[in-house]
Amino acid sequence: MNRIEQIEARRREILLEMGKIRSMRRGTLSEQYLRVLQKGKSEPALRGPYYVLSRQEGDKTASKRLKPDEVVQAREDIEAHKRFKGLCREFEGLTEELGQLSRAFEEEVKKGLKSPSRRRRK
Repeated sequence: MNRIEQIEARRREILLEMGKIRSMRRGTLSEQYLRVLQKGKSEPALRGPYYVLSRQEGDKTASKRLKPDEVVQAREDIEAHKRFKGLCREFEGLTEELGQLSRAFEEEVKKGLKSPSRRRRK
């Protein structure tokens, strides 16, 4: 199998992998702790963790506090999005390489079509 066929096969695999992703979310998940002053105590106590999903929307950051039962799914969705972005970058690189190889191959074919007699006339 030549390099062009290898690239095309990998591109098909990437598209299949992307198609298997059923759920994803952009953003990051962070833990938040709050300092709460309790009656009769001089030092505040930490409460938490509270989980917050944050992501960029335009030039602003949007954050949403998640319920405890939403945290596991949010982590899986964030990992799926990271995987998706990685696949996109790989697909982009392979497609760029495929274009370069295709153009180089076309140039070789064009050069090979010129007859020796035509080259002497130039």
